[in-house]
Amino acid sequence: MVQGYKDIENVGKAFRCLKQVDLKVRPFFLRDTDHVKAHIFLCVLAYYVEWHMRQELAELLYADEEIQANRGTRDPVLPAQPSASAKAKKKLHQNAQGLPVQSFRSLMEELATQSRNVCRMTGDNNKGPTATMLAMPTVLQRRAFELLGCTQ
Repeated sequence: MVQGYKDIENVGKAFRCLKQVDLKVRPFFLRDTDHVKAHIFLCVLAYYVEWHMRQELAELLYADEEIQANRGTRDPVLPAQPSASAKAKKKLHQNAQGLPVQSFRSLMEELATQSRNVCRMTGDNNKGPTATMLAMPTVLQRRAFELLGCTQ
């Protein structure tokens, strides 16, 4: 019963994420009901994808990875205390593997630097052969892609 009440906080976080922090759902001027429904659906879907990404990338974020395991053993009425590993991550700014931990936003900015370049040989009116080159991912990017199940 108490845990269900505390889970309401997650609903508040999701609403704040939709309206202010990350997804920035703003007033829009659509008069067609189907367009409004589609817009809200895409916003909620984007939040759902972000929620799953946060779960998978927890070891690279300042998230407490042991919170679910500790729920069964701690008193649900008392405020949750961070685990020893979460305290260590916040103190050292790195995880147990020595990779830097950061916020979700800064990790997304780090992943956004990964690029794919299409190079074209100059020649007849820029119709020469092309080659696609992927930038070499950093150790942090490589680990994030592994956690997300993305292959290069």
